[in-house]
Amino acid sequence: METLLSEIKSPAELKKLDKKQLSQLAEELREQIVSTVATTGGHLGSSLGVVELTIALHRVFETPNDQIIWDVGHQAYAHKLLTGRQGQFGTLRQLNGLSGFPKRNESEHDCFGVGHSSTSISAALGMAAGRDIVGEDNKVIAVIGDGSLTAGMAFEGLNHAGHLKQKLVVILNDNEMSISQNVGALSSFMSRKMTSESFIRFKKETENILSYVPGIGRDLVNLAKRAEESLKSFMTPGMLFEGFGFDYFGPLDGHNIEELTETLHNVAQIKGPVLLHVLTKKGKGYEPAEQNPPKFHGIGPFNSETGETLGGQTSTAPSYTKVFGDTLIDLAREDERIVAITAAMAEGTGLHKFSEIFPERFFDVGIAEQHAVTFAAGLACRGLRPVVTIYSTFMQRAYDQVLHDVCLQNLPVTFALDRAGLVGADGPTHHGVFDLSFLRHVPNLNFAVPRNEVELQRLMKTASLTEGPFAYRYPRGNGVGLPLLDNIDPVQIGRGELLREGNDGLVIAVGIMVDEALAAADQLAKQGINIAVVDARFIKPLDSDLIIAQAEKVPFVITAEENSLQGGFGAAVLELLSDTGLVMPVLRVGIPDHFVGQGTQAELRAQLGLDAEGIMKKVKQATQYQSPKATVG
Repeated sequence: METLLSEIKSPAELKKLDKKQLSQLAEELREQIVSTVATTGGHLGSSLGVVELTIALHRVFETPNDQIIWDVGHQAYAHKLLTGRQGQFGTLRQLNGLSGFPKRNESEHDCFGVGHSSTSISAALGMAAGRDIVGEDNKVIAVIGDGSLTAGMAFEGLNHAGHLKQKLVVILNDNEMSISQNVGALSSFMSRKMTSESFIRFKKETENILSYVPGIGRDLVNLAKRAEESLKSFMTPGMLFEGFGFDYFGPLDGHNIEELTETLHNVAQIKGPVLLHVLTKKGKGYEPAEQNPPKFHGIGPFNSETGETLGGQTSTAPSYTKVFGDTLIDLAREDERIVAITAAMAEGTGLHKFSEIFPERFFDVGIAEQHAVTFAAGLACRGLRPVVTIYSTFMQRAYDQVLHDVCLQNLPVTFALDRAGLVGADGPTHHGVFDLSFLRHVPNLNFAVPRNEVELQRLMKTASLTEGPFAYRYPRGNGVGLPLLDNIDPVQIGRGELLREGNDGLVIAVGIMVDEALAAADQLAKQGINIAVVDARFIKPLDSDLIIAQAEKVPFVITAEENSLQGGFGAAVLELLSDTGLVMPVLRVGIPDHFVGQGTQAELRAQLGLDAEGIMKKVKQATQYQSPKATVG
């Protein structure tokens, strides 16, 4: 059956629809989003919540000439459907398919690539300032969620925008903060009328007239402004944004297309920065998502009728995240100095249970990774043992704080980097494939990678006993199924482990690549090639004695890591061999020098050769070298 949505080939066609058709379109958008995400997985709740807002934005503004920047991009599915990507929508988050986030090379309607939070205001302000420099006249709109306003970068953008006074619209999509309480017909009416062209003109003309009243004109203007501010603060929570130099309007019902359209049309005419506050409901129109917003924020495939997730994992082993969370609780029971910190990811990092058992020792700082690290440094200065738990990709935001505030002062802060390596369908903005490179060179920092869940437990214990900074990273997904330890024995810092002996070559691996190396060695042994396998375990300090001793016995070395080859673990081994004067062929398995797209972890690893097959190919390539053994230069 033909639908309204199927007839929308571009945003321009929205302008032809009447009120009834717009409501029907909103329903069809929700149906399409739910049915697709039920198959592909994705960020459902946020996208369902902004359907009406997206329709209103594309009715009022004319992309791609006008530029809409979606903060993070979790909420951009309706935007994709309305901008010519319906035919590809079924490939959402799949290998070689549509990205789960706005992406500049995917559509001319995606003016800025996103994936990490709180960048929209800064990017939009740059576009607005650039527009004015080159003498153009398009509109620039940033759409930011209330959660993203917990990051300092958002306030830096607001502060600068208020200073520059460029024409800019910031839309605060508010779906959970207490800032949202003042809502109703009166505030909606006031926002629409106070943004109208006639009201803005009347306001400026009145100010000019009052200012010319002899003797008391300026006082009258100030009195009128204070009265307006008092009215706004009584009816709205806008004084914060007015303090940044924005004209504030709202809150508005984010599901009323007619009101949104009228107000957006009005604020688009205002000179200078404007903040429009809209109230939406996460998961709007799909009851399971409305009832359980955290579950449907980011979800794998599910039954669209019931909302129940479908079994995607066949492993019965607990996830690395769960092992981390449970083990940290055990360690905290033994050591009352241990405290846990997360940046708005208590559920995702496995700390929710910790927060219930030790509420006074748990801190969720919001989307503020930089603050989380320096806050941890302050706790460490008071004798505590903070564990900062952040996804690898988000720790990139706190590099300076790790280096300057923790490691320079040699403070006992532990960094637990979840989702390290390839994470799958969220793609390049979320792969944690750079942490080995950007942390291994930092002085005072110990950095380790467990090959399985038991090694994770042991490294966690080691970190808790270390008088200085310690980092460990672990992947998304399940462990290998080993029985977990009740009595955890720590490892010696800087010590790896020889797992298999062999004289025909040496594979030195870290993390999940260790088991792949062992599997490759098993296969190669059947072909008469005996390969030694070392689990380096530590990126820093390297077990130089073990690596050199084994390298001297073989004609070549292969390193294996799920990290960028540039500056990563393999580069560290090359540096060690060079410094030692050991001259031999060294081949590296890892992430090449480009950003990796989306797909399942298995698809991406196979594509990049990050598996036993890829290691075997490297070994066979290395055996073609003529050097029979290592030589000391």
